[in-house]
Amino acid sequence: MLRALPLLLVLAVPVPAVADQAGATACAAGLSADGKLIYARTAPEVTPTTDLKEAVTAVARSMVMDGKMSREVARPAAEAAGECLKMLK
Repeated sequence: MLRALPLLLVLAVPVPAVADQAGATACAAGLSADGKLIYARTAPEVTPTTDLKEAVTAVARSMVMDGKMSREVARPAAEAAGECLKMLK
């Protein structure tokens, strides 16, 4: 029993989730052109602690304010991009 204790302790240590870069890239390939643009501008900023809603909103808002897309287009594109970006966390 004492020999198994170190193994049990190692197995009990939480392991962080691994980001799925390939899955996120495949997901992003299916986005609209605007969704791809939001994804591409947000993805480099994504870390395990990133607030995705805040990051995506900041990118989309900037694009709307710069006249690069309308609010009507930005919202669904940002929501779709956010789903793909979740895989990077």
